[in-house]
Amino acid sequence: MTTSVLVPMTYGPLSEHALRHALETYPDSEVTVLHVVDFRTSDRGPGGWGDEPSEWSDWLEGARDHADELFEHAREVAAEYDREVRTESTVGEDARMIVEYAEREDPDVIVMGSHDRSAPARFLLGSVADHVARRSPVPVLLVK
Repeated sequence: MTTSVLVPMTYGPLSEHALRHALETYPDSEVTVLHVVDFRTSDRGPGGWGDEPSEWSDWLEGARDHADELFEHAREVAAEYDREVRTESTVGEDARMIVEYAEREDPDVIVMGSHDRSAPARFLLGSVADHVARRSPVPVLLVK
């Protein structure tokens, strides 16, 4: 029986689709929405800071505020199913942080969109979903 589901989310439509799929498919499970702030792929702009430490801090604060907006949307989606979701954020490389979270928290399954990056980003950085599926210690359900 599935009791815990991890849904890594970005700002793309496939992430919302994955969340909806998790809420429908696992109605009695605790769902955790994880957002990774990855400076390499953030919609807040890769880099986005200069040489001053305060610029990094400002960028990171903005990225976390933006993640809070994503979490609010996730809670609104969950409310449509009369559900609640836990939210977690972390900073690092998308795929590695998702796998590390799964190793640490041991969800029963990860439900994620098959890809939300543009084709050039997938070519340069690889598919997060592919990386997670290959390295995850738990089953991964990819949603298209």
